[in-house]
Amino acid sequence: MSWATSTRFARRELRGGLRGFRIFLACLALGVAAIAGVGSVRSAIQLGLTEQGAVLLGGDAKAEFTYRFANEAEKAWLASISEQMSEVTDFRSMATVEREGEAERALTQVKSVDAAYPLLGEIVLDPPMQLSAALDGQGAVMAPALADRLGLEPGESFRLGSQEFTLNAILEREPDDAGDGFGLGPRTIVRTEALEGSGLLAPGSLFDTEYRMTLPAGSDLDILAAQAKAEFERSGLKWRDSRNGAPGVARFVESLGSFLVLIGLSGLAVGGVGVSAAVRAYLASKTSVIATLRTLGATRAVIFQTYFLQIGALSLLGIAIGLALGALVPILLGPIIGAALPIPAVFTLHPAPLAEAAVYGVLTALVFTLWPLARAEEVRAATLMRDALQGAKRLPAARYVVATLVLLGLLIGTAVMFSGNAILTLWTAGGILGALILLALAAQLIRILARAFARRARGRPVWRWALAAIGGPGESAGSVVLSLGLGLSVLAAVGQIDGNLRGAIARDLPDIAPSYFFVDIQKDQMPGYLERLQSDPAVSRVDSAPMLRGIITRINGEDAEKVAGEHWVIRGDRGITYAAEPDSRTTITEGEWWPKDYAGPPQISFAAEEAEELGLRLGDTLTLNILGRDITAEITSFREVDFSTAGIGFVMTLNPSALQGAPHSFISTVYAEEEAEAQILRDLASTYPNITAIRVRDAIDRVTEMLAGISDAVRWGAAASLLTGFLVLIGAAAAGEGARTYEAAVLKTLGASRRRILSSFTLRSALVGGAAGLVSLGAGIAGGWAVMTFVMETEFQVIWGSAFGVILGGIAATLLAGLGFAWRPLARKPASVLRARE
Repeated sequence: MSWATSTRFARRELRGGLRGFRIFLACLALGVAAIAGVGSVRSAIQLGLTEQGAVLLGGDAKAEFTYRFANEAEKAWLASISEQMSEVTDFRSMATVEREGEAERALTQVKSVDAAYPLLGEIVLDPPMQLSAALDGQGAVMAPALADRLGLEPGESFRLGSQEFTLNAILEREPDDAGDGFGLGPRTIVRTEALEGSGLLAPGSLFDTEYRMTLPAGSDLDILAAQAKAEFERSGLKWRDSRNGAPGVARFVESLGSFLVLIGLSGLAVGGVGVSAAVRAYLASKTSVIATLRTLGATRAVIFQTYFLQIGALSLLGIAIGLALGALVPILLGPIIGAALPIPAVFTLHPAPLAEAAVYGVLTALVFTLWPLARAEEVRAATLMRDALQGAKRLPAARYVVATLVLLGLLIGTAVMFSGNAILTLWTAGGILGALILLALAAQLIRILARAFARRARGRPVWRWALAAIGGPGESAGSVVLSLGLGLSVLAAVGQIDGNLRGAIARDLPDIAPSYFFVDIQKDQMPGYLERLQSDPAVSRVDSAPMLRGIITRINGEDAEKVAGEHWVIRGDRGITYAAEPDSRTTITEGEWWPKDYAGPPQISFAAEEAEELGLRLGDTLTLNILGRDITAEITSFREVDFSTAGIGFVMTLNPSALQGAPHSFISTVYAEEEAEAQILRDLASTYPNITAIRVRDAIDRVTEMLAGISDAVRWGAAASLLTGFLVLIGAAAAGEGARTYEAAVLKTLGASRRRILSSFTLRSALVGGAAGLVSLGAGIAGGWAVMTFVMETEFQVIWGSAFGVILGGIAATLLAGLGFAWRPLARKPASVLRARE
């Protein structure tokens, strides 16, 4: 009976329209729309990767080999299961152009192909022509960025290694580029047979070979993958098929999408503050109605249910608006987003992310409205026509506190389930809750300090009025600091993390990183190579090491993927070296290095940090597949490996006899003065054209560009939180317009000028905004420090430019919202206001 009565009352209340609930709806809708929109874009990309998996892969399936071509048995099996097959190699090299005795060089990612390439998709060239014609003889095609850097036009020549090529066309689009992973240089495509004699595909050189296949209709990919593993696991064959055409891209999109959804949750939390404030303001305006209902015999349950149903209906409306926006905006902007993406995306209606956003919206609405709704029960008949909610106790009944905590736990648990990253989600949730608690305490402290300073501001009326208003019981300082502060906290944390990452890469890393990485140095070239560098006074240090690559296939006889899961060391082939003894910079953390002349069973020294992550112990055995040969070695020591310096660092080092006879090349890092780098490159490239030089500063620039893109995406997510916070500010300013109107009328009656009253309103907004910015800056700096210290494990410095921007942003936002609702109170005549108040 009580629910039927409550439903009738709620329906009557809703006939009054949405007055007072526009900000409520906007906050909820914007938060849900942000999460739904990010999820829809992520799903669009995932669907595009799935539908275009074969094109991105270059075939229905492919087999990969490291540092070698497939042998006859492997080729025969691959040909037997496929309708068509194409052999592709991928490696880095230096493209060189000679002009008037001067050489211009640039790093390029070379793809050498056969006549069958591409099996799927289409290569787009400028001028338009068939790829077979462009690669005829010693022909080549090249990415626009590389051609521009070298100043090449179609018809001109360049060199790869010791081989001359003619650029016949510019590469406009490559169908399988997203499936090829991250490259340090722009693309060049040539025929594989045209590389004979170049020295670039010699035994031991760093290259990967792929055999891409189209399969007969109805082929069972699971069975083929199992056959490949069973028959060729020990030869180092790696199988991939169209179900996962671009795994690196897929993992990146999933991770970034999950992170942006968590950023969106912070925006939803900001909106929740606005929702809570709107519900409190609405119920405060309904005090007389509630008291009248209690006088007529309405129970506590009926009162709570009436407004619970009313707020619930409005919440569902706000969530529905947010879902509509989150679904339609990506579809409408699909052509623009798709054109900007280097990967395929299918923009359509994606139910899963909409359902996820709806769940977040419902739980957030419950968490932030249950508390103020519960306080409506406290209105008694005796309080008729009084402001009962202002005098109510702060905590509602215990059952509502428990219910709120349960809902909060459910919200966090749902976020963990949807994100797939429990650690990141829990840290984010802890950060949001911590920031909310900090901001709530700060809001109370601000009011206390404002009251204290107001008493001391005699003789300065503008300051006294502003401070008294901030500290007064009816002022909205609490909701302003919470809503704006949380949005600014997210932005501040993002700014500090981004600034520290950029600083570490652009400022600190070049000071400790080498000038060049040289790869593919043949053993007989090492003496001359070292002589050139060690005799140069501009070179301060040269490190060199033999270089092989291998795959960890087994740990203690068990399948490595089953033992270690998706750890990065297991996921692909890893660099391997050998050494008779550790160098002076190596620190052994556990175990012992083998004797210098050791010739017994293979032994491994493993990176200590990665070993701990994998759960490895001294005495464990690893089976490595190197150039198709299995080597099982015992772990006899762990050592520190610092990958952050961009120098030579190997997860695994073996004793020399374990790799005896395996063809390999050397890698080397050169530390030199910057002005000497160009001459070093010229001398080495002209003497050893097969050597590939990777300039570390160029690699740093590529990584910085990628980080900039990620940072921009995160900033857009944080901007949604700020926009929601600004809407809450507008709501708070609108709710307080009546109080400011009465205040202005009283001050005018006492002789205050409009200018002074406006100055008081302005100062009030600036003080609250500055306080919110200052507190959020502290929370953001703390969050940035935690991420850089515990996640990135690097030094942290406060980025003051970003910090001051946050404080100024807080002041500007509150000024805009406050002054927007200050003009009407100033324009009202005191007599009409005071008579109405009487």
